Amino acid sequence: MTELHFTKGHGTGNDFVLFADPDATVDLTPDRIRAIADRRFGVGADGVIRAVRSDAIPEGQAILAEDPDATWFMDYHNADGSVAEMCGNGIRVFARYLTEAGLVDLEPGRTLTVGSRKGVVDIQRSTNGFAADLGRWGLGIEGGGSDDVLVRAKDLPNARPGLGIDVGNPHVVVAVASEDELAGIDLTYIPVLDPAPASGANVEFVLPGDPLVTDGVGEITMRVHERGSGETLSCGTGAVAAALATRYWAGASAPNTWRVRVPGGVLTVRMTATEDGEHVSLAGPAELVFSGDLTV
Repeated sequence: MTELHFTKGHGTGNDFVLFADPDATVDLTPDRIRAIADRRFGVGADGVIRAVRSDAIPEGQAILAEDPDATWFMDYHNADGSVAEMCGNGIRVFARYLTEAGLVDLEPGRTLTVGSRKGVVDIQRSTNGFAADLGRWGLGIEGGGSDDVLVRAKDLPNARPGLGIDVGNPHVVVAVASEDELAGIDLTYIPVLDPAPASGANVEFVLPGDPLVTDGVGEITMRVHERGSGETLSCGTGAVAAALATRYWAGASAPNTWRVRVPGGVLTVRMTATEDGEHVSLAGPAELVFSGDLTV
């Protein structure tokens, strides 16, 4: 048995259990992760985040070779015990945890560089929390095309084409026609993808705003089914994928800033041209709720 001092946090309702294990001494097995994330017998969360020094694990050592400033690594696991490459809400809550725990010092205007299985992520404080540069993105997932996935979901009328978006983890984005259609989808069931990606994918159901653009900012509403977690109140990378997909559908005149409404709140997505290609960033709140001790 292992004693953990943990902190519970969330980003727009997407909740996590975080703990520090700088030297990677905790044997973080899938069974232990499931026990921690269990909402009846554990603390309860959509995911578990371990703060580990990058030099203590092989994935982090590879990150340090890319950027020596990324001394902390976000070791993220879904509620079912599976590993995820990136979590857009989780990375912001991770930054809040590191700063509140005194593990890093992040002054306004400065950048915190952390490692993840997606790669290096740069984080800054924003007006309502933190903003994370999630780097480059791409159309399609697992070598597939941009729009070659057919999506079926319980209580969604008819199968729909989905747009594959890769933001470090895989997403398939589907447009819906009305608020009633969006609300009526039963996401207690896993959406069926055809063809099914070998590693699975998060699936976003998106309703464009009416009007779509207000004062130069795009507006969309989204629900999501996250692989390994089920429906969540918010998915940060899902919000990014939904904004990218909607801009793709809207065409060249679409804006590069989007306001994404999720059941747990509002997130902001921005696309920015850089020397190594277009980057996408995610901004929004990151809250720490309580701390405690747990035996796993």
